[in-house]
Amino acid sequence: MPIHKELLRHATERPEKPAVAIDGRSLSYGELHTRASAICRLLQALPRSSRRSLDLPGVEKLVGLSLGNHIAFAEYFAAATASPHAAAVIDPMMPAERIERIVERLAPDVLVVDDGASPSAEIGRRLGIPVIVAGAEPFDLAATGDGLPVDVEGIFLIGFTSGTTAEPKAYYRSREQWRRSLDRGRLVFELQDAPSTVCPGALAHGLALYALVEALDAGATFHSVGKWDAGAVARILCSAGIERLVAVPTHIAGIARAWADEPALTALRDVLTAGAKLNLSEVESIRRLFPQARIREYYGASEIGFMTVSTLVGGKTDYPIDRVGRAYPGVEISIRDPDENDVGADVPGTIFVNSDLIADGYLWGDDGQAFRVTKAGATVGDLGEIDQNGMLRVIGRAGGMMISGGNNVYPAEVESALKTCPGVEDAVVFGLPDAYYGQRIVAVVSGEATDAKILADHCAAKLARFKIPREFHRIGSWPMTSSGKIARGQVEASVIAGGGLVLRLSA
Repeated sequence: MPIHKELLRHATERPEKPAVAIDGRSLSYGELHTRASAICRLLQALPRSSRRSLDLPGVEKLVGLSLGNHIAFAEYFAAATASPHAAAVIDPMMPAERIERIVERLAPDVLVVDDGASPSAEIGRRLGIPVIVAGAEPFDLAATGDGLPVDVEGIFLIGFTSGTTAEPKAYYRSREQWRRSLDRGRLVFELQDAPSTVCPGALAHGLALYALVEALDAGATFHSVGKWDAGAVARILCSAGIERLVAVPTHIAGIARAWADEPALTALRDVLTAGAKLNLSEVESIRRLFPQARIREYYGASEIGFMTVSTLVGGKTDYPIDRVGRAYPGVEISIRDPDENDVGADVPGTIFVNSDLIADGYLWGDDGQAFRVTKAGATVGDLGEIDQNGMLRVIGRAGGMMISGGNNVYPAEVESALKTCPGVEDAVVFGLPDAYYGQRIVAVVSGEATDAKILADHCAAKLARFKIPREFHRIGSWPMTSSGKIARGQVEASVIAGGGLVLRLSA
C-alpha cells in the first residue's frame, strides 16, 4: 500500500504499539512490519501465473485477498501492495459463483483465504491457483532479509463495486492517488495525533479498507470485529477508550440501540460516516450516545474518492440536513445537463468532479453508465444540485429514477422526506409496475410509524404530489449487505412476494 515508509517509521519508533486489534487479538507495529516483510519475500519467490491476461503495467505479482475481517488482513495487504505487487480485495461473503467469475478473470498468482474450507479456497484450488491460508503460512519469520520495498508509483489495488448492474466492476487505483488522499485527509480529519479508531465494516469494502490504511498511516490503533455485532462494537468503544468511530449510518444506529440503556461514551471525539445520508433521528442518536463527538460525514465513490465533507458540532449543524456538505479540499464539483453544460446553482443535473483523487478506470465492467471521465470531469452518474452556498444535495442515481404518471421521481429524494417524519428510522423507496401510472411509488419504513396516512401527509408537506408514495410498508429489521448497507433488492422482493419481512400499512 502507499504507506510503507510510514509503516517502517512506526515499527522503528513504536514497535510495541498495537497496530490492529480484532476480536481480542492484536498485532503490534513491529510484528506487522516483520510479518509483512516475510510475506513479501514469499510472494517474490512464487512463480508468476501464465494465465493472466489483464493489462497491469508494472505489476509483478497479483495477489487475491479473500480474507474477511481477519487479524492477518493488514499484514497480507501490506505485503501484497508492496512494489511491484498489487492486491485484489475480494469479499468472501459474495455468492460463490460471483467469486469464481472474479477469480477466473483475475487469474491471480496466489489467493489468500482465512479458511481452507471456504468457498474462495475451493474455487482457487479448482482453478489451479495456489492458495495460502492465513495462520498456516509457509514462511520463516526468523529468516533475515530485506524489509518491505520502498514505495514507487503504479497500480497497487484492484477493488470491486456494483454500478448499474449486479455484476461487480473491477476498478484499479495507483499508489500516488492514495498518497495524495491520505496526506490531505490527515489534515482534514485531524489525524496527526493518531486517534484510536474503530471501524466495524467489512475490510473488503472501501470505507473500512480506507479507514484501516489511514489509521496505519497515522500510527493509530485500528479496531474492528470479525463479524458485525453491535453490542461487541459498543463494548470496544467503551472499554478501549476509542477516540474515533468510522461507520455507515446503519451500523451507528445498531450501536445506539445496543447501548441504549448504558452511559454515554464521552471519550469519543469524532464520528465519521459515509455510504448513506444521515437522517435527523440518526444525528440525535449519535449526539445522545457520543455527546462530546464531532459528527462528520462525507460523500464519495470508490472510483472518484472524496467529493464532499461536512461537520456537525455539538447541538448545531452548519448545513441543512438534506445536504452532504461542500467540496472536499482539492475537489471541484459541477452540476451538468445531458450535454454536459454547467447548469449553475439550484438546478438538478448530473454530478461531475474534477480532482487528483480519481481512479484510473475499470479493468472490466465498464458499461459507460457508471464511472466515466470526460472533458467535464468524472462522474458515477449520481444526480444532485448545488445551492448558492456551495452545499451539495444528492438526489439519487440516474439508473434508479422512477417514472410515475409521466413524471421523473428519484428514490433518494422521497427517502429523505420520509426520514424526517416522526417515528421513521429509515426508509427505502422504489417503483413497481402499475397499469395506470407506469410505476407506482412504494415506500418501506422502519421505526414506530404505523399509519400510512400520516406518512403520506408528511410527504405532501415536503414533496410534489406526484412524488408521494401510493403504498407504504413497515419492516422490523432490514436485511443488510456485507458492507453494512440495506439490501434494497431483498426489501423489494419481500414486498412483491408479500408477508415475511414486511407488513403493508393502512390509513
